[in-house]
Amino acid sequence: MSMLHIENLQVYYGAINAIKGISFEVEQGEIIALIGANGAGKTTILHTISGLVPAKSGSITFNGTELTKTPAHKIVSMGMAHVPEGRRIFQELTVYENLMLGAFTRKDKAEIENTLEEVFKRFPRLEERRTQIAGTLSGGEQQMLAMGRALMSHPSIILMDEPSMGLSPLYVSEIFDIIQSVNESGTTVLLVEQNAKKALSVANRAYVLETGKIVLSGDAHELMNNDSVKKAYLGE
Repeated sequence: MSMLHIENLQVYYGAINAIKGISFEVEQGEIIALIGANGAGKTTILHTISGLVPAKSGSITFNGTELTKTPAHKIVSMGMAHVPEGRRIFQELTVYENLMLGAFTRKDKAEIENTLEEVFKRFPRLEERRTQIAGTLSGGEQQMLAMGRALMSHPSIILMDEPSMGLSPLYVSEIFDIIQSVNESGTTVLLVEQNAKKALSVANRAYVLETGKIVLSGDAHELMNNDSVKKAYLGE
């Protein structure tokens, strides 16, 4: 059984059919990339999986549990974290306060402290700036904070939405190294990313979206060498 299984998912915004009956799956331990142009429906898919947008029809199962009628906060406590597009950190709070909010579903203080230590080990810059107001961090540091906050819930899967958006090339490389390292430590990753070349370079498999439909899927390395993918998304 797949960790995450999406079957015939339909999502509407008013009269607009944003997601048109897509099906895909994510196996435990994988990095799966969703790539496609702006407006293809990538962010909507993540929002629907994590309970922020209702599905019109279809099924989303996570470790065998149906999610389409489950409130978003309960989905977090089931082991799913979401790093949203634009980072959405709490600008007026400190780095430490942002991180602790990521652990809001957890009760064991000792376990939370252990996870905090792990996050600081992974993101030394966040430890250096633990008392700093989050809104004063650079874009790359804010992205690290958003990822660190998600890891504080100790998820089995992380949904990441455009983690490289607006970052310098140096930070982009660092963020993708971190994504790989988070995955290698046992966390499954569902990645939405405009930078298709970077996404395909770290993913196991990928799905290509166009206007709410999956038009291509397969091994990420093979898709990177696919002529139509190269032309449309890799600038080749």
